[in-house]
Amino acid sequence: MLLQGGMGIPHLKWFGVDGEYNVMVIDLLGPSLEDLFNYCNRKFTLKTVLLLADQMIARVEYMHSRGFLHRDIKPDNFLMGLGRKASQVYVIDYGLAKKYRDLQTHKHIPYRENKNLTGTARYASVNTHLGVEQSRRDDLESLGYVLMYFIRGSLPWQGLKAGTKKQKYDKISEKKMLTPVEVLCKSYPSEFVSYFHYCRSLRFEDKPDYSYLKKLFRDLFIREGYQSDHIFDWTVSRQVAENNRLRHCFPLSAKWKDSWVGGAICRTG
Repeated sequence: MLLQGGMGIPHLKWFGVDGEYNVMVIDLLGPSLEDLFNYCNRKFTLKTVLLLADQMIARVEYMHSRGFLHRDIKPDNFLMGLGRKASQVYVIDYGLAKKYRDLQTHKHIPYRENKNLTGTARYASVNTHLGVEQSRRDDLESLGYVLMYFIRGSLPWQGLKAGTKKQKYDKISEKKMLTPVEVLCKSYPSEFVSYFHYCRSLRFEDKPDYSYLKKLFRDLFIREGYQSDHIFDWTVSRQVAENNRLRHCFPLSAKWKDSWVGGAICRTG
């Protein structure tokens, strides 16, 4: 309830008990970013990554402003809206969220070590692997790995084989720590390196400068000459697929043109 009202936070319509079940009813949302990543052949263009980065940083910032860490930042936990909200990113799954400060006193949770890994190892921050209590910096570092996953197509520590879950986590941790961010982000804009350097420079209780991080990517977006038209890779893919499907249904004459009204072709003359 404490998160309600924020942009990109699903609206909680009802919760209660129905027979044997605890029930929660929220907005119906669209596909996850992981679903869309697969739909786009597991690679996003720089434009799509930058459009997503701006909204995803804003969602994390909002959660932090309400006193909560997400602690499981991954593509599956970000969904697109539907209809008029189809270009809006939503953050979901607060099962691992944790209150990191009291909203009245602003007292921050204490620094601790020897913590078990909470979240998804692939996107976990280096400090999380080292057993350090998570704070705001860790959500943002995890988001950085998600962005690199999108633009690279994969991360260097994916697909590592191990006998047990702990051994796998250890291998992921080792590979992550042995991969400099300059190598991780090689051949991609330097803003991604700057993002990681900033996140990793934060101390445990530091409040991140979210505006600085958003500006990094907004300035790059402008420099690349992109338009803020809410056209993502999957928007283009769907349009091409639909056009091809419709052209196979019947030949188009001069009296017809592709017009995206309800996903159908419309007669215009």
